[in-house]
Amino acid sequence: MRAVQGLSPAWLRRRVDLRRIVTHDFPLKAVAVVIAVVFWVAITQNATPQPVTVQFDGRIPVERPESPSGYVLRGTLGDVGVTLRGAPGVADRVALSELHATFDVKSLSLGQTDPQDARVTVTVDPAKDGVEVVDVSPPTVSVRVERLISRSLLVQPRFANEPPAGARAGDAAVSPTEVRVTGPETDIGRITAVLATVRFGDAQTDIETSTPAIPVDAAGVAIDGLQVEPAVVVVKVPVLPTATTRTVPVVFALRGVVAPGYWVVGVAMDPFAVTVRGDEQVLSTLDRIETLPIEIGDLSATRTLTVKLALPTGVTLLKPTDVSVTVTVQSLTGTRVFNTAIVVTGLAANQTADLDQTNAGVLLSGPVPVLASLPPEQVVASVDVGGRGPGTYTVDVAIRVPSGVSVQTVQPARVTVTIRPK
Repeated sequence: MRAVQGLSPAWLRRRVDLRRIVTHDFPLKAVAVVIAVVFWVAITQNATPQPVTVQFDGRIPVERPESPSGYVLRGTLGDVGVTLRGAPGVADRVALSELHATFDVKSLSLGQTDPQDARVTVTVDPAKDGVEVVDVSPPTVSVRVERLISRSLLVQPRFANEPPAGARAGDAAVSPTEVRVTGPETDIGRITAVLATVRFGDAQTDIETSTPAIPVDAAGVAIDGLQVEPAVVVVKVPVLPTATTRTVPVVFALRGVVAPGYWVVGVAMDPFAVTVRGDEQVLSTLDRIETLPIEIGDLSATRTLTVKLALPTGVTLLKPTDVSVTVTVQSLTGTRVFNTAIVVTGLAANQTADLDQTNAGVLLSGPVPVLASLPPEQVVASVDVGGRGPGTYTVDVAIRVPSGVSVQTVQPARVTVTIRPK
């Protein structure tokens, strides 16, 4: 046994000390390990990772870009899905807030008067560096393009409820009376009214309130998305006790006498009735309202005048107004008799004539003022004997008078004419 041990190598005969192996030159060995780790980390970080393609887990809403000047973009744009490419740990960690989908309005065809539906290409812009979009689904969306137009419209007051018991609403006043409404052409065309709504309270007090001017369609439904300038109007509504108002007729009061030969044919008034308010006892005995006296002295033509009303004490007009009165005047028709010398016309130069009656009585009719001012010499009676030779003839008497009057009778209507040579 000893002979065998003597034949073994020397290193096998020595005892192996592991502790000494580890601790011998330990600082040098530790530095070597640290250097090796640093090199491994550097090599790992500098190695270029292979990009990955991932489907984004979610839908991206398509954002509406700013509309072109003078136009509006309408319709639901919806959302899209995207496929992303980038480094591992980057492309697959993109948040929804880092993706923005929209489209370029320059691709739209503008200038058409009618609304148009167009397909536009969606682009998605990732906010994170190192990520690109490789696919958008669907690649296009539909958008409606309409012109923006404006219209000026009257504002109408609308009552949301009834006035309190024992009261009624007077005439409402809106300020301003018109607003300018701007919006898509199809929506502007749907507007049937612009309403300013007010609500009555429990007290019988006049209302003065600021309220929005709302465009509505034929069904009375508000049309959204329109710009109204001004957006708010002021509505004033008098709240009146029902027991202290009354509507009564208007009666005219004429003073004076028209010009001689004329008469008043008729009188027309606007309005012919008014609503007044005042003490209940006073109104109960009031059956009419007279105008102030209308002077018609020496009036010879139709005339329209504006006159005020003679209101009793304690009575006022619900709506202040004057009365327009038209007084129609016409001339009287009469007759007048003229005694006119009969003139012989048409005699030859070498002839002379005698009449059995030298004057004619002419009865004229016409307006009295015209007949009264008609000079007698403008009523001419004549007999025409032109072309007749000596002899005795019965000839009709012709009468010539100015326009505006007419001949009623002539006495005599015929005369006997004797023609002799000179």
